[in-house]
Amino acid sequence: MKYFRQVVLVCAIGAMPPLVLLGCALRIGRQETPPPLVATVVMPHAEEETPTSEGPKVQQVGNASWYGPAQEGRETASGEPFDPNALTAAHPTLPLGTKAVVTNMETGKSVTVRINDRGPYAKGRKIDLSHAAAQQIGMGKKGVARVKIESPPRRKPTKKVAWPTKKRRAKPVATRTDPPVLSPQ
Repeated sequence: MKYFRQVVLVCAIGAMPPLVLLGCALRIGRQETPPPLVATVVMPHAEEETPTSEGPKVQQVGNASWYGPAQEGRETASGEPFDPNALTAAHPTLPLGTKAVVTNMETGKSVTVRINDRGPYAKGRKIDLSHAAAQQIGMGKKGVARVKIESPPRRKPTKKVAWPTKKRRAKPVATRTDPPVLSPQ
């Protein structure tokens, strides 16, 4: 009888791992969620546009004014002195140094200006032009005109990358060139 118990015990132990593994593989009481459905859309052949890192073109319509001789020589927001004979402008939000095309809505004339200052500070105005720029679009003696302002797309800020510096060799440590001298003992 003792021998029979050992045989049954060995058989039970030998059969147990496959049963345990089989139990792990069975889906008893578990529900698996099906993988998400991926819809494939067939589009007619068309050229794909590559996305640019630049934002949309900036366009504004509003009133423009000009400023001139009274401000001549004063420092602008960019740090340069104001020159009423240069084709420059003051805008509240466009980045300094940006080129913008300003078109007079009445005359249809346009001028390309460089933003070098902040302003205008008068309510209801979008841009302040230098005297030369105002004359080119036909503002003449009028102080204010309705204009359209267009500037190139704003670029997204780029990550600042530290440029690798030149590897500098360590300066050699002063070495003795004299042969070693043994001290008498």
